[in-house]
Amino acid sequence: MRLLHTMLRVGNLERSLAFYTEVLGMQLLRRRDNPECRYTVAFVGYGPESDTAVLELTHNWDTDRYEIGSAYGHIGIGCEDIAATCEAIRARGGRVVREPARVKGGTSVIAFVEDPDGYRIELIERPLTAPPAAAMPAAAEREPAASLRA
Repeated sequence: MRLLHTMLRVGNLERSLAFYTEVLGMQLLRRRDNPECRYTVAFVGYGPESDTAVLELTHNWDTDRYEIGSAYGHIGIGCEDIAATCEAIRARGGRVVREPARVKGGTSVIAFVEDPDGYRIELIERPLTAPPAAAMPAAAEREPAASLRA
């Protein structure tokens, strides 16, 4: 078995797509409207769905806001240089809600950012393994935030 995706319900799909692609550097992998059921799904990630887990953003056309509730925690994303990643996210209009620091009682360095719907994303500093060459865009094609890897 393999983890395929995590689904988040979003109130404004275009705003969420802008955040995940322009601020976090993910790619829009696919998008599908379902007019009969009045929803759209969009899949975003750092590589093809065949190789890595991705996020499914679901927008129900008649809902513009969701309560996150007390059960949701966060999504974790690895990055090599957490301070530079936080600065890049800020420069693109993202909101850093916890500055980079060591985990209490641990050695990992983490930070948190928040998406437009209030979902928290944990950034975890760690060396990253290179994805398969076919999944990596050429250096000239990469977004500056492409150093983030799921």
